[in-house]
Amino acid sequence: MGQVYWKGRVEGAKKTMSAAAHEKINAVQADAERWSAEEVLRWGLAEFHPRVAIASSFGAEDVALIDIAASVRPDIRVFTLDTDFLFAETYELIDKIEKKYGFTVERVKSWLTPEIQAEQFGPKLWTIDPNKCCDLRKVEPLKAKLGDLTAWATGIRRDQALTRANAKKIEWDEKFGLVKMNPLADWTWENVWEYIRAHNVPYNPLHEQNYPSIGCTYCTRQVQPGEDPRAGRWSGFEKKECGLHVLEPAEGMKP
Repeated sequence: MGQVYWKGRVEGAKKTMSAAAHEKINAVQADAERWSAEEVLRWGLAEFHPRVAIASSFGAEDVALIDIAASVRPDIRVFTLDTDFLFAETYELIDKIEKKYGFTVERVKSWLTPEIQAEQFGPKLWTIDPNKCCDLRKVEPLKAKLGDLTAWATGIRRDQALTRANAKKIEWDEKFGLVKMNPLADWTWENVWEYIRAHNVPYNPLHEQNYPSIGCTYCTRQVQPGEDPRAGRWSGFEKKECGLHVLEPAEGMKP
């Protein structure tokens, strides 16, 4: 009975927090579409600190977002999904970002080492079932991480893909059950690079080698002239998203 009672209290607390978050979103969502990236972050970092963090894969958008957030609040939390398969250049960039801004990036990993994953699901899972690989190394670890947060911020842009075209600057994340901020939603690729150059933000040198979107080494290739910017991700598969930003129907309250 004690466990059932405790579970009920936890679920009740989550519903209360969810209702409060929806009220905050509803109060500003429409106005936020006219806000700058800095204003969106200023609102979110003030409303939800310390249970708010920036998710970063350290692409161009993400380093710009980190720089803006650090100008608003130096004690920001930044986490990355370290799949164990990232490019060496990405790991080097993480070190540079930590030194420049003075914080430690929270590295979120799968509970399966690459060796154990290979034993349980076969070698090179990404060539057989990339969705499963992403689920094990990205989605499930992210789910656990976001369970400790009230809000998160991402660097996604609406013009990156059809799956992101309807992203709001401030919204309720149905999939993971918390507030989601997309401060750069209305930025273009050109806007991102204008900001990076104007503010001398460190970036991944792979961007200068025809890698506009950078993920894991095994699932990212160079993009050829005329190709979609995300054509280099999971090449040979219809997959275009790792599962972190795909909207899914959710039970319970909706905004």
